[in-house]
Amino acid sequence: MQNDWMQDESLKDIEPYKLEFLQALVFESSNLRKEQMLPFLMAVAKRGQEKKVSFSDKEIDAVVAVLRKHASPDEIAKIEKVMAMRSRR
Repeated sequence: MQNDWMQDESLKDIEPYKLEFLQALVFESSNLRKEQMLPFLMAVAKRGQEKKVSFSDKEIDAVVAVLRKHASPDEIAKIEKVMAMRSRR
């Protein structure tokens, strides 16, 4: 997935540094195996706290909707898994 998703009009109200943070995560996670995902996500959460990066539910919904539009079927499946883990908390 390229970074053209970040130019989507529905993301205009999200700070650019937040989108850059997400793009880095997408790039870093692209080759992870299933068993590597949970430790990776935990590290991401810690990094987000350290850099004081947080997203409102509205921002998360907007980002996920845009990612789904620009993602391959495999990427969509990964997005769905992450969103399912998020909804369980």
